[in-house]
Amino acid sequence: METTVETVVVADDQAGERLDRVLAMHLAALSRTRLKALVLAGRVAIGGRTIRDPGHRVNAADAVTVEVPAPEPAAPRAEAIPLAVVHEDDDIIVIDKPAGLVVHPAAGNWTGTLVNALIAHCGESLSGIGGVKRPGIVHRLDKDTSGLMVVAKNDRAHARLSRQFADKRRGGALERGYLAFAWGVPDRPRGTIDKPIDRHPHARERMAVRAGGRPAVTHWEVLERYAGTDGVPVASLIECRLETGRTHQIRVHLAAIGHPLLGDDVYGAGFRTKAALLPRPAAAALEALGRQALHAYLLGIEHPVSGEHLVFRSGLPPEMDILRRALRGTNGDVAG
Repeated sequence: METTVETVVVADDQAGERLDRVLAMHLAALSRTRLKALVLAGRVAIGGRTIRDPGHRVNAADAVTVEVPAPEPAAPRAEAIPLAVVHEDDDIIVIDKPAGLVVHPAAGNWTGTLVNALIAHCGESLSGIGGVKRPGIVHRLDKDTSGLMVVAKNDRAHARLSRQFADKRRGGALERGYLAFAWGVPDRPRGTIDKPIDRHPHARERMAVRAGGRPAVTHWEVLERYAGTDGVPVASLIECRLETGRTHQIRVHLAAIGHPLLGDDVYGAGFRTKAALLPRPAAAALEALGRQALHAYLLGIEHPVSGEHLVFRSGLPPEMDILRRALRGTNGDVAG
């Protein structure tokens, strides 16, 4: 395959945004880290002028071209990438994935993934059921979502874990809990979103609520509410429990009820101007976060071999904790 050239035209409402952020909005197949590397390598130009600063502020109607080298078709290699291991035995490994780490190799991310790190850490014990690019992987988190994941270290564990994730709607030990910072505050303290999800009809890299899509159920509860500079509630901390595990499920579901995630440039782009309602410390913390504010804090499973019920918890990563404390400083109304 030869190098391809992608062209992005900056929309009016994206004027003044960082170059790497605008590119990430339009080129979802490439990670922001990958796009930043292409900028630094001199493969991005605006109006024919090479731009080497990922933080360059774009103008409306700028025509941005990106040269994307052909992907490396090699099998994943072991890479000494540090892993935050929460639990490990002969059958499974539970890790606390940082934001920015892609789970498995794909176009634009052939190296530096969780799979590369797992191959180095687990060696030949890693389950091969998932295929050469997804060994041991039974579920995944978005690149910019942090939190807990379980990986199978042998084929028996892989098969049994996969059944747990597939059969959640029939009951069982599986628990998946997320902490989500969302725009606005729902009109009820808790509820359930039962809306099918499928590929977006016009933007195939995105998902959408669509009739006839795959069943998707998210249970949610408001934990904290945060006021803006005008004293009106502007954001909330919502706990989400998954009954199903569809791609982008929480991001799509919360956006569908009018409360997209803070920092989500894909499903919450229309809410970016609400950052002006945040007090300065909270706005700065959100800008520094640079991603959707979503963390997988709870994972409960039945051990695939021993049958023991295991529950793991992860605290908010530092950058999200800073955001939470900044938002709390705007409002004494803290529930839960």
